[in-house]
Amino acid sequence: MDLAPSPATAPYQGAPPSLGPVKVEVASLSKAYDDLQRGEVLAVDRLSFQAHAGEVFGLLGPNGAGKTTALRILTTLLKPTSGVALVNGFDCVRQEELVRNQIGFISANTAVYDRMTAWEFVEYFGRLHGLAAGPLRERMEWLFAKLRMDDLRDTLGAKMSTGMKQKTSIARALVHDPPVIVFDEATNGLDAFAARASLDAVAELRDEGKCVVFSTHIMSEVQRICDRIAVMHRGRIIDSGPTDDLRQRHGEQNLEELFFRLIRDADELADRRKGDEGMEGDKGMVDRRDEGDSG
Repeated sequence: MDLAPSPATAPYQGAPPSLGPVKVEVASLSKAYDDLQRGEVLAVDRLSFQAHAGEVFGLLGPNGAGKTTALRILTTLLKPTSGVALVNGFDCVRQEELVRNQIGFISANTAVYDRMTAWEFVEYFGRLHGLAAGPLRERMEWLFAKLRMDDLRDTLGAKMSTGMKQKTSIARALVHDPPVIVFDEATNGLDAFAARASLDAVAELRDEGKCVVFSTHIMSEVQRICDRIAVMHRGRIIDSGPTDDLRQRHGEQNLEELFFRLIRDADELADRRKGDEGMEGDKGMVDRRDEGDSG
């Protein structure tokens, strides 16, 4: 697949050769919405990136940058207006069911069922993924031990704290052992201990060779676990690369300061372009009026 960036986006910085095979591949992906006041709005604008096995790929950006829209396309919850998104080689539009078996999705808004225990909830989703009873039980025993959830087995969703619900959601997303896991702002609203447990789970998944796509706007999380990052703003990637390389390239060791600088510079560039377009439009109007008057 040709992943050459469009002229409207910053060059995507490719992965170092030490990374594993590509598991997520996005090329010129766009998603447009119709807005009654603003007309057509591009939430995602010709987005291109790759994520690999054995890495945590951080998709960063302020609220409204288009991160969640892009990830909802990857998880088949939305269809793109144009472009291609592949998960482990399967097309997110033409092979939805196959993609869903290749991916686990966790977000801050992932719900559990009030009338199901943690065990029943995870088991239910394992069956939806077609796991047979024996292998499913073995997988769940391993997951509940790995995530330190044995004390939650018989806890109803209605009785769970936010941290308990998040643990249960992580188990649900991993029950079918997918090669790709997406965390979309998954630590929002968690207390420090629950957030730490979620980040530990992300790091362990990477060490097991999983491809983790991690969306956040919290720079301390990025600093801790992301191997490579792409910064999104107004639906586009404005810069990307290994975390240390980005800091060196921009001469900024503080990742939070670098993030703010990239967003600010992108806004200033967009404002200048709008000004230039406005001047060109005014000039064209004057030229046409002069031509009419001279005739």
